[in-house]
Amino acid sequence: MSGLTEPLLALLADAPQGLSLPRVCKRLGVRMSVLLRELAWIGEDAIGDAPGPGWVRVEARGETQVAVLTEPGRARLASHSTSP
Repeated sequence: MSGLTEPLLALLADAPQGLSLPRVCKRLGVRMSVLLRELAWIGEDAIGDAPGPGWVRVEARGETQVAVLTEPGRARLASHSTSP
């Protein structure tokens, strides 16, 4: 995972209903292409033959794409926030 993974998971943990992708980009100070690449790595979809960890789900709400933290994502964030 990248240096963006933890900040992204933490941001989404504070937004139970999810956040639009443009809002996530603005809050994290990253370009959309960077966010989409990160979401591909930590999302639910497989990359090649390897399943994604499923920490984040992207949902279409009308014309808006929204990133939502999943239960596995909450568990990942909790396990890393309590590590020394």
